[in-house]
Amino acid sequence: MALSGDLRVGGVEGIYRRLAEVAGPGPVVVDGAGIEGFDTAGAWAIATLRRRLEAEGVAVSIEGLAPERAALLETVEKSLPKAEEAAPRPGGFVGWLGDFGQSVAEGWRTAAELLNLLGAIIVRLAGNLVHPSRLRLTSTVYHMQQAGLNAVPIAALMAFLIGIVLAYMGAVQLRQFGAEIFVVDLIAIAVLRELGILLTAIIVAGRSASAFTASIGSMKMREEIDAMRTLGLDPVQILVVPRTLALLFTLPLLGIIANFAGLLGGLVMAWVELGVSPEMFVVRLSDQIGVWHFLVGIIKAPFFALVIALIGCHHGLRVGGNAESLGKLTSASVVLAIFLVIVLDAIFAIFFATVNV
Repeated sequence: MALSGDLRVGGVEGIYRRLAEVAGPGPVVVDGAGIEGFDTAGAWAIATLRRRLEAEGVAVSIEGLAPERAALLETVEKSLPKAEEAAPRPGGFVGWLGDFGQSVAEGWRTAAELLNLLGAIIVRLAGNLVHPSRLRLTSTVYHMQQAGLNAVPIAALMAFLIGIVLAYMGAVQLRQFGAEIFVVDLIAIAVLRELGILLTAIIVAGRSASAFTASIGSMKMREEIDAMRTLGLDPVQILVVPRTLALLFTLPLLGIIANFAGLLGGLVMAWVELGVSPEMFVVRLSDQIGVWHFLVGIIKAPFFALVIALIGCHHGLRVGGNAESLGKLTSASVVLAIFLVIVLDAIFAIFFATVNV
């Protein structure tokens, strides 16, 4: 292969395309006697060709270069980055232990980032109290509609069906002992304390955590967040705070709606299956069920909302510049939000049992 003409930075592009088409089986002899202009760009083109062909098992030799050009080519070849070979991954117990360690380290890093984001949100909320004009009210109301109002049908239907299932299962067991009336206590305590708000939070985590990650992640992919920072705008104040406030306001309301729907489902099934009239159901509910059963569920709602908003927004801000990262983090945000909601609910259950509430 004879090279001729200008191999300086201005004319090497066309020759480089031709060099990319050269293949084996070889051997390949490159004659550089006809080269008129030569600099590091031409030396890089020849060095890249030799590295590629030698990696494919093709022998390459360079001839006809003047001594100073050969020295330049040698210098450029020495300066090319070395190809890093991936270390073989250990298998067996050692490989499992390494994966486990990486997962633990990633978990600690995520926890630290979530705490950092929580602190940033608290600082912005405190600033909003001092300067109320900074609060993006329109954005907050919009997200309240998306995360709260639009979730009312599915949350209410889910709670209604859960109430029916609880009443039916309770009726099957309590009828054996002639204690059908206690099905009211079973439904009320299960729905008000646990299932109403827990299943509502799981539904909101599936809807809102993924939506937050997808919307913020899409902005991150399109470099809109970088543009906001360039313009002196605060992404946490504009994107994260409205979503967090929206969930803090709407999740307790959704929990209340789910509680009423669950009790209604239990009432219907108790009436149909056990003959417990609606009047008797309401009287038993008011006499035997204290207000703390209701408050225990509602107290947990803001904490669930904060966890869901933090994870959804945090994963959105972590999205890279490709669609694969967006899809992966959107799925991860839903899984992590649901997992932490359940863990938090278990912690609350232990706490209220300890203080006899």
